[in-house]
Amino acid sequence: MSEEQTATPFRSGFAALIGRPNVGKSTLLNRMSGQKLAIVSDKPQTTRNKILSVLTGDDYQVIFLDTPGIHKPRHKLGEYMVNLAQRTLSEVDLIVHVVEAQAEIGPGDQLIARKLSEVKTPTVLAVNKIDLVGRDGVDRVVGAYARLHDYAAVVPISAATGEALDVLLREIIDHLEPGPKFYPEDTVTDQPERFIAAELVREQILRLTREEVPHSVAVVVEEMSPRPNNLVYVKAIIFVERDSQKGIIIGEGGRMLKEIGKEARAEVEGLLGSPVYLDLWVKVNKDWRNSPEVLRLLGYSEQSGR
Repeated sequence: MSEEQTATPFRSGFAALIGRPNVGKSTLLNRMSGQKLAIVSDKPQTTRNKILSVLTGDDYQVIFLDTPGIHKPRHKLGEYMVNLAQRTLSEVDLIVHVVEAQAEIGPGDQLIARKLSEVKTPTVLAVNKIDLVGRDGVDRVVGAYARLHDYAAVVPISAATGEALDVLLREIIDHLEPGPKFYPEDTVTDQPERFIAAELVREQILRLTREEVPHSVAVVVEEMSPRPNNLVYVKAIIFVERDSQKGIIIGEGGRMLKEIGKEARAEVEGLLGSPVYLDLWVKVNKDWRNSPEVLRLLGYSEQSGR
């Protein structure tokens, strides 16, 4: 048998990360890619768009899609997020269903299991946050999910610590068909820098504000342009729904906005590899989450191209 015949075939394909909100999909995506592509927060429904990450090795190329968490929508933005996640199930080569090892199965998990049964796409169950429970707890949750759906494989992991992510990656690769490289080897994501910069600003708002603010915020980078001395000027607009929310984000004497800008600037500088002048503006756009026109402007709609 020739060397060419015995060589490991190059495998490639698209793998969607799905699950309930806040189970660790974005943390897993960032760990797998080795870079911060998706923002992370302890608040549910942080991810609003389908974020793509390309991971290329000697014998594989896996294109990960981090989707919004599947939940019961309460407004048009929520409907967009859930429709995006559900549509992805039939468009990919493999599904990675991420669940929490320490959480009880609820209606959201049962909804996802029903959606999985409606497609023929093979699914790997990634039981996340095993660092928070013992072996018995992991075995219990694995058994419970096995009764919900016929998974192609089950891998207990910790996205936070990196435990068993190599096992999960190998399982994903083994379930992909032989295929070509869809992206050049140095591609990490298809998202433009403006989108990631806007998300990094939104992450700091999620982290630093409370009350009703976090889910009522959207961020758009209107301008990103080079300036002298290798400086990059970034102008970002923060949209909120009410004047009271604008007041919270600006803070007394502008202190909250300054803190958001300070923390976000450091993240954006890491993204761009250059010093950044981050110019933040806060605007009120009442009930934007239920406005089709505003959702299209912000990129949260079927016609937006995101």
